[in-house]
Amino acid sequence: MLKKISDLEWEISENFKPGMRVPARIYANQNLVNKMRKDHTFDQLIGVAFLPGIYKWAIALPDAHQGYGFPIGGVAATDMETGVISPGGVGYDINCGVRLLRCSLNKKDLIPHMQTLLNNLFRNIPSGLGSKGKISSLSFPELDKVLRDGAGWGVENGYGWEEDLLHSEERGCMKNANTAKVSQKAKDRGRSQIGSLGSGNHFLEIQYVDKIFKPDIAKQLGIIEEGQTTVMIHTGSRGFGHQVCSDFLRTMEQAMNKYPDIKVPDRELACAPLNSKEGTDYMEAMACAANFAWCNRQMITHWVRESFENALKKPADELDLHLIYDVAHNIAKLEEHKINGTTKKVCVHRKGATRAFPPNHKVLPPDYKNIGQPVLLPGSMGTASYLLVGAVRAMDLSFGSTAHGAGRSLSRQAALKKFWGETVQKELEAQGTFVKAATPRVLSEEAPGAYKDIHEVAQVSHDLGIATLVLRLKPLGVTKG
Repeated sequence: MLKKISDLEWEISENFKPGMRVPARIYANQNLVNKMRKDHTFDQLIGVAFLPGIYKWAIALPDAHQGYGFPIGGVAATDMETGVISPGGVGYDINCGVRLLRCSLNKKDLIPHMQTLLNNLFRNIPSGLGSKGKISSLSFPELDKVLRDGAGWGVENGYGWEEDLLHSEERGCMKNANTAKVSQKAKDRGRSQIGSLGSGNHFLEIQYVDKIFKPDIAKQLGIIEEGQTTVMIHTGSRGFGHQVCSDFLRTMEQAMNKYPDIKVPDRELACAPLNSKEGTDYMEAMACAANFAWCNRQMITHWVRESFENALKKPADELDLHLIYDVAHNIAKLEEHKINGTTKKVCVHRKGATRAFPPNHKVLPPDYKNIGQPVLLPGSMGTASYLLVGAVRAMDLSFGSTAHGAGRSLSRQAALKKFWGETVQKELEAQGTFVKAATPRVLSEEAPGAYKDIHEVAQVSHDLGIATLVLRLKPLGVTKG
């Protein structure tokens, strides 16, 4: 079934299964391929290749594993005129993403304040299943403004700095958001959760720079030396995005009966033409959820700065708590890509995948134009995370995309059986990582042993030429939902 193209490129022919429109392409080393064989990653990727209007390949990135519809770590680009949009190619947590702040302090100066800092962060940024934000409930008219303006609403209302928007993908706002396309149930779920971390693999982590691979690029991002500290925020659109996805999966499943050209092997791949009413409605509702997530991370950024100011008795600006970048990991975007020498407008589904545009791409902020888009690959608790920048080959191989993190190797249920939360916490603290979690259960589910090797995933992206390693980050303190 799997044909080896190179040590890092594999392919399943479009002739493997009747109905496939393009080959399935996998970017991974042998070890990561072996891990993908243990679940339904390849079956799901083959299903993606059935989508009408799909170009080039259905793509699995090195962190790929089984998901809903698409594998997590999956990418597909569909034609604007003849292609479809599939909510399963975005996921339930729309615009689950990561942002990274730098700090001027060295880890040796920060460690004495870690317990106070973690307590402040845990208190200021609610986390856990069903957690509610510090703002008890936005009015519905104000929530609509959040859904239209994204991170801009946060900045306008005192939650951050204008420059934060410049260093956010899409400047923290998708302009096609239409609040009329969002159900009342989604709004009811979202209005109390804005400004909260949530549960599962979401986290807030204080880190230090363990290794710099590209000093010139690191310096341009404000990272001067190894030992310098950073803060990583990983969360998404909470219950709001989950409800938007649920609503439209039902809509798409019913709509497929109207479109005889759509034949997919799994109802989880329910989809509709991009230019149909159902397709347009989903894109406009998805944009609302993406904007919710960007505003959510923006508000959390504000409270991170407040927590540092309170613990260290210095202003955030003096601590250099500036945003390096904010990336989306679950999203669909209308982009231009060269296909067979011709520029086409396509819808790029990124499900557990990071946009990785190369230097001089037109959407990059001016101060990053010459280095490429920052790419953030969060690891698991107690391991490492990576910052890379997009590279030229990504445009040919993966529609300007790369991995989004370590990728699970054990389900949450399997991790619960294998790891004991209190033991995980003790082991992390023994290696110098302070942890504060809502429950021991989440430490079991998110134990480092439940994930693939982040070093391997990052190295494959680098060696393949779709992103360039810039620096490695290691955790000092983590708060988990």
